[in-house]
Amino acid sequence: MRNIAVVTERQAEFRAKVAGIKDFDEAFGMVKSAVFEKFKMHRAGLSLILQVMPTNLGAYHILGSNVIVMNSYVLAAIRQLSGCDKEYNAYLFMVLAHEYLHSLGLVDENTVRQMTYEMCKEILGEDHGSTKMAKEDPSSLFPQLRSMVQTQFGREFHVIKDFDKAGQSYIQ
Repeated sequence: MRNIAVVTERQAEFRAKVAGIKDFDEAFGMVKSAVFEKFKMHRAGLSLILQVMPTNLGAYHILGSNVIVMNSYVLAAIRQLSGCDKEYNAYLFMVLAHEYLHSLGLVDENTVRQMTYEMCKEILGEDHGSTKMAKEDPSSLFPQLRSMVQTQFGREFHVIKDFDKAGQSYIQ
C-alpha cells in the first residue's frame, strides 16, 4: 500500500506561492515569512550575490556579514534541467531558506539542514521539491547535477538589485 501525501489547504496555498515566484526578492520575502512563522526569527538588510562556484556548493553566507552568495552555475543548471518554474522556484526557496537561517547566527550545518527540512515539510508538505532537496540535496531532484563538475570559483560577482526590499529603509 502506497503512502499518499495529504496536502493541507495552507500547504497548497504556500505551494502555489512558491510555484509563482517571479524574482529573488519575492522568493526571499516568502523565506523570511516562513522562517518567522516557524522559528520566530528575523533579520533585515541582506544582499544577494551570484558567483560561479564548485558544484558541491549551492550557496554560502559570509559569517558576520549581510551577504548571501549563491552559486550561479548550479542555479543556471537547475533552470535548464527543471523545464519549469515550479522546480526552479522550489530550489531557489530551499537554498535561500537555508542561507537565511545561517544569516541568523546558526553556524552548525547539520542544525540548519534539519531546520530547513522541518520548515519546508511543515509549510510545503513532505512530497514538495523544496522539502525533498532540503532532506537530501538538489541532485535528489536533478540527478544530472552529479555529472556536472565545476571545481573553480569564478572571479566575477553579480549583485542582485532590489533584494530584500522589505528590509530596506525608504531613505536611500
